[in-house]
Amino acid sequence: MSHNLIMPQCWFFDFVKITAAIPGLIWLRPKLQYESSHARNRIRGGALIASNHSSHMDPVYLQFAVGYRRQRFVCMKEFFEGPVSRWFFTHFLCIPVDRENASMKTVHEVVDALREGWIVSIFPEGHITQGETEMFKTGIILMASQSECPIIPVYIRRPERWWNRLRVCIGEPIDVIRTCVGKPNLRQMREISEMLREKEERLKMLCK
Repeated sequence: MSHNLIMPQCWFFDFVKITAAIPGLIWLRPKLQYESSHARNRIRGGALIASNHSSHMDPVYLQFAVGYRRQRFVCMKEFFEGPVSRWFFTHFLCIPVDRENASMKTVHEVVDALREGWIVSIFPEGHITQGETEMFKTGIILMASQSECPIIPVYIRRPERWWNRLRVCIGEPIDVIRTCVGKPNLRQMREISEMLREKEERLKMLCK
């Protein structure tokens, strides 16, 4: 049985998601766009969603993009420091990452989640940015390689004004193992990272 169906903390995730769905759909009126017909296929099994990051609301926006699946989010460890926030982010299935002292702990936790069939959403730029998409960190390539799960590129165009619609463009999955014909070396990881960044820019152009 999928880990998605038996994890006890899912009750809180599902409660928040369901109660926020109706007002969110009315307010944001999300419009989903796709790079191709292949990108429209539902995500099955473990997958990494790689998205641009321009707002603290981006995890919420990604829920509307892939509303038929639960997602786990990689977020800053600072969000886990207070007892209330630690309870909230833990029960919202988040995975902490230390941006100042990177370690393999987060990589292993993400890889384990992917192998168990989760969707894990990550913002590979590493921080909130505006304008042109910055270089993606190569850690996401390592996670995809070790788990043998695809990367799903997503571009979010957040509403600039209250009457604007949320627009999200979903790209075709990238299979790191197939692209590199095996486990990637450091040079290949950097090349795929740049490929992802360029794809984000293409999705940005489609997300009108």
